[in-house]
Amino acid sequence: MRSKFVLGALCATILSLGASGARASGDSVKIGVLNDQSGMYADLSGQGSVVAARMAAEDFGGTVLGKPIEIIFADHQNKPDVGAAIASRWYDAENVDAIVDVPVSSVALAVQEVARQRKRIVMFSAAGSSDLTGKACSPFGTHWTFDTVALAKGTAQAVTKTGGDSWFFITADYAFGAAMEADARRYIAAAGGKVIGSVRQPMGTMDFASALLQAQASKAKVIGLANAGADTINAIKGASEFGIVAGGQKLAGMLIFLSDVHSLGLQTAQGLQLTESFYWDLNDKTRAWSKRFGEKMGGRMPTMVHAGVYSAVTHYLEAVKAANTLDATEVSAKMHETKIHDAILDDAEIREDGRVMRPYYLFEVKSPEESKAPYDYYKLVREIAPEDAARPLNEGHCPLVK
Repeated sequence: MRSKFVLGALCATILSLGASGARASGDSVKIGVLNDQSGMYADLSGQGSVVAARMAAEDFGGTVLGKPIEIIFADHQNKPDVGAAIASRWYDAENVDAIVDVPVSSVALAVQEVARQRKRIVMFSAAGSSDLTGKACSPFGTHWTFDTVALAKGTAQAVTKTGGDSWFFITADYAFGAAMEADARRYIAAAGGKVIGSVRQPMGTMDFASALLQAQASKAKVIGLANAGADTINAIKGASEFGIVAGGQKLAGMLIFLSDVHSLGLQTAQGLQLTESFYWDLNDKTRAWSKRFGEKMGGRMPTMVHAGVYSAVTHYLEAVKAANTLDATEVSAKMHETKIHDAILDDAEIREDGRVMRPYYLFEVKSPEESKAPYDYYKLVREIAPEDAARPLNEGHCPLVK
């Protein structure tokens, strides 16, 4: 409820300011990476997303429309009001042409509204709420990396079909967590399972003891973690301390990143099943790009968020060049009508609701004995086709879909 109240207040403020209309001419084409630079999502997003955006600009040649490409960044502190204020300042006063990344769904929804009113481009990589391409969709917004529907289909449905037919959720108490649990419930029911309980936890919770004890006492076969980042890490560590997995219950991380598994270590994370849209060791292309990224990041391999930022910035720049303008309406149209080809994606496309249609992958975390090298963490269980991962267009209630 709090996120809805905050978003409603922000929308009222934004509307009172009015749309800025056409972009003022600047000396550069400016792209702003808006994310968490110092908090619980900094590892999965943070400076890695800035590096990925700069790699995209460099690979494009450093200029477009005869102007240098400039990458800037800011920390929204995981707060919707801070994120909306930065986006407004960037669009209105600093000639920012596009914003990218934006973790935390409540922040993303606020920034989506700012971009809609200003008629500017925003590209989400680290936000998960399916509302971004549903009831809150925008002609200027695109959703690149994951959403709650794809994760629910990929993980919740698969685990349910393999015997995990009773669930208890530990859910982050903000927009992403609510959407994740709601979507997971739907696909669990469709696969013949049931949810027998859930508990909400504030973002940034350090002590999951009470929630984990409730989940343990429920006797549910699967404990679903509808949270992300440090919240997921702390919940999994707590579950290990309580012997939950050893006691026969399974953990299902609804949103787990490579950086989370790295922090946990394979001894703790082994056996987890998870869904991602990218893994550095998928194929020759992803390995080559990830090696370059790792060289710039002190050996760290990219998360799917970092890969999504690279693809989004690359496709945006290609659309600017093809449209021969920075006008957001024309650039957005070109982004939608052009197939996505880059170092990450092949032949992907953007649907009319703004969702990038891309494959997803169900992975299982390797045991320490199975891992042969640093960041060799996942084994592929199955690939999920774009049309199987995406919510059907007629179910999203996006006003852009006719």
